[in-house]
Amino acid sequence: MNERTISRKTRVGTVVSDRMEKTVVIKVDRMAKHSLYGKPVLRSKKFMAHDEEETCRIGDKIRIEETRPLSRHKRWKVVEIIERAPVLGGSQDKEAQ
Repeated sequence: MNERTISRKTRVGTVVSDRMEKTVVIKVDRMAKHSLYGKPVLRSKKFMAHDEEETCRIGDKIRIEETRPLSRHKRWKVVEIIERAPVLGGSQDKEAQ
């Protein structure tokens, strides 16, 4: 009974900022019905997540998981990088020309 069996929330979103040390800001989009008209509306929310290795870049699609409070705003951690964003302006673009 030492192991904890806690189901934690997970979300999939896109990295919108990686300027902080060991922290990334993720934008999570979801579809919701409009309360009056019933039409699907795109709702989005930003989360701050802990990125220990600082591997995430802007535009990456990542999965985050709920965790204990790590700071004033951080309650999530990066679990995996699902899809990498292309590197623009790097040496790969110069070689192609």
